[in-house]
Amino acid sequence: MEALEYFKSGFSCSESIIKEAIDLGICDEAFVSAATAFSGGMGSGCLCGAVSASQMVIGAVFGRNNKFGNEVVARAKAKEFIEKFKTKYPATCCRVLSKDFEFHSIERKEHCKKIVDYCSKLLKDMVMYEHV
Repeated sequence: MEALEYFKSGFSCSESIIKEAIDLGICDEAFVSAATAFSGGMGSGCLCGAVSASQMVIGAVFGRNNKFGNEVVARAKAKEFIEKFKTKYPATCCRVLSKDFEFHSIERKEHCKKIVDYCSKLLKDMVMYEHV
């Protein structure tokens, strides 16, 4: 299932990105629990949960102790993801991205759906050919 479908079904933004990565064979189930704390901008409105979970997936694919085993590559890919994200959105901060919406509003949820979907697509473009 795609991240957007997980988000629509009640998972948080960060959990949704991780759930899709699990389905793609990139991460294991333990990542979902870790991702829970990243939703809502880490509970404080800071880094967007979909962005932070995407960074977790990038680390899982490119980071230390995996088949690439190169933290330099992981950092470069993390930076690339942020740069690409910022071509579409003005910031990575949840509070900034959702400043025009009440936290629990339908409008904010609709806005966040777009962000989750964009992160999912961007992430797949960056990691899928590497992961196989």
